[in-house]
Amino acid sequence: MARTTSDIVIDAPADQIMAVIADFSAYPVWATGVKTADVVATTDDDRARQVHFVLDAAPIRDEYDLAYVWDADRTVSWRLAEPGSMLTSMDGAYVLEPLDGARTRVTYQLSVDVSVPLLGMLKRKAEKVIIDTALKGLKKQVEAS
Repeated sequence: MARTTSDIVIDAPADQIMAVIADFSAYPVWATGVKTADVVATTDDDRARQVHFVLDAAPIRDEYDLAYVWDADRTVSWRLAEPGSMLTSMDGAYVLEPLDGARTRVTYQLSVDVSVPLLGMLKRKAEKVIIDTALKGLKKQVEAS
């Protein structure tokens, strides 16, 4: 499955950025369209293993669960664990790359499939909008804290 990818540089170290990514209860504050993000199960080190989302990001309104895999403060990846009524597939990742000083490049990779047929071009455009909105929200949230 082809993924759409984009990146942004955030003026913070990787551990601070990953702490914001891992704080699912705060997603409704900065992640556009996320109404709730409730941790269903955690890993041995208290990071989320499964999270239930309620999304209202027109045209997608759905509830679904994502399963997460963490690699320290370097990478977090996810896949759709419990599909919703619209989302049939989702997998993605945040990859954090430390730069000079306390700056970090954050790369977001995403692939989404929905039950409504979308032309490939429209699907990629939707993924790009989701990614760019998420990266800008993440940067704003991290740099404000």
